[in-house]
Amino acid sequence: MNLNPPRRPRGWWYPYIFIGAFGVVLAVNLVMITSAIGTFSGLETEQAYLKGIAYNHTLAAAEAQKRLGWVVAAEIEPGSPLSHSTTILASFLDETGRPIDGLTVEARFIRPTAAGHDRQDLLTPQGNGRYSLNASLPLAGIWDLRVDAHRDGQSYQLTRRITVP
Repeated sequence: MNLNPPRRPRGWWYPYIFIGAFGVVLAVNLVMITSAIGTFSGLETEQAYLKGIAYNHTLAAAEAQKRLGWVVAAEIEPGSPLSHSTTILASFLDETGRPIDGLTVEARFIRPTAAGHDRQDLLTPQGNGRYSLNASLPLAGIWDLRVDAHRDGQSYQLTRRITVP
């Protein structure tokens, strides 16, 4: 009668190392998949193909804007953090340095990270080529500001990334 139990062979635990390692990889992948699905906002470029085709038109519009010779300055002043407000002050000068009045100036606020919060407003003429807008936005954070000015078939576009308190 053998009183010593049989010894396990050396390395008997190696398969458990592989199973444990694959378990860790599987757990990390499940966490990453859950995180990716839960945080996707659904935001994507609408009509991406048509926008890609219109690229030459965009280049031509940029060249026409450059030929205008306008000097445009925009000041963005943060407002109250409670109302998520900001003040936009835009000034337009022609190629000779004279103020440009009589423009229709529109500001578009585009939220780059969440759809459904974009808005647009007209800037109010202040005289001497200056236009202003005090806007309250629905959310604080990063916004893309696009200022479009039009007059007699001429147009100018200015884009900035702003932070609203």
